[in-house]
Amino acid sequence: MKKGIGLNTGDIRLVAVTEANRALVTALELAPEQRDFVAGNADSLEEAETDADARPRVVMAGTRVVGFLMYEAPEDDDEARIYRFMIDRASQGKGYGKAALREVLDEIQGLGHISHVSICYEPENDAARNLY
Repeated sequence: MKKGIGLNTGDIRLVAVTEANRALVTALELAPEQRDFVAGNADSLEEAETDADARPRVVMAGTRVVGFLMYEAPEDDDEARIYRFMIDRASQGKGYGKAALREVLDEIQGLGHISHVSICYEPENDAARNLY
């Protein structure tokens, strides 16, 4: 199992957004200086309702909701695009982002039709650039 800073990141998994976890996803927060880097989760979930290609995922650490990501992997395209990715401010710096990135890449690979993945982030977002 992979270890984060004093915490086990081996229990990180991605789950679908449901009515039961939706409020927890929208309650996740970024630090004030990070808020301009990614769209809000409520806006992303609304977008996913009208975009058939959007695949929103909740990042879970055990039984806790610690983050959110969204990607698209259209059946008629060999590229997947990760365009939303955030870890709640209280859970940052613990290895959850790295573990969640591994999980989403494994999920995308399992689709079978993807040959490459792109990821969108703001160029001034140093933390995202270092992670990706």
